[in-house]
Amino acid sequence: MGYTAIVDYGVGNLKSVANAMSYIGQKTLVTGAAEELERADAVILPGVGAFPDAADKLRESGLESALLSQVGKKPILGICLGMQLLFDQGEEGRICKGIGLVSGSVKLIRTEFKLPHIGWNSLEFQNGSPLFRGLDDGTYVYFVHSFCGYAAREEDVIARTRYGSSVVAAVSRNGVYGCQFHPEKSGEAGLQILKNFGDLKR
Repeated sequence: MGYTAIVDYGVGNLKSVANAMSYIGQKTLVTGAAEELERADAVILPGVGAFPDAADKLRESGLESALLSQVGKKPILGICLGMQLLFDQGEEGRICKGIGLVSGSVKLIRTEFKLPHIGWNSLEFQNGSPLFRGLDDGTYVYFVHSFCGYAAREEDVIARTRYGSSVVAAVSRNGVYGCQFHPEKSGEAGLQILKNFGDLKR
């Protein structure tokens, strides 16, 4: 049985993601080694904190290039800040280059509601994705964020939520997926999403 590599680049919600994957019977390896990403069947890029710091650490560690080398070879999932890093750039604190796997920018949520956005919100699915197999429109998941991705291509958006305005909740492009919410903290629905991701292994 292969494993899913959880990328350790000095930031991230590593343990809870690993625990959730273990709970659904998925073997994982928390690693900062490029060769382990190469050997893995799938890769998860978690993240909590600020976009510029995370992008710098990912780049300085060499893990950005290691991650890019796996695109198209195996499914990749970015969670929360990990999803934001998939975009071309972030505007948190300063304009900072992202990984560039999803076209668009990460900006402060345009809303009259209080930030950060913390709590359970429902998903509106679009563009059909295997990541949400078995889930109904309106499924609730758990969010903690003040910034969100603004996708340049609507076809890359697979779920939205509402928080005073429409917010991109999940994206997909060329076998790369991103969830702005935390599936590992989203109960049965989140576990189903992680299981669906695990089922994408080639």
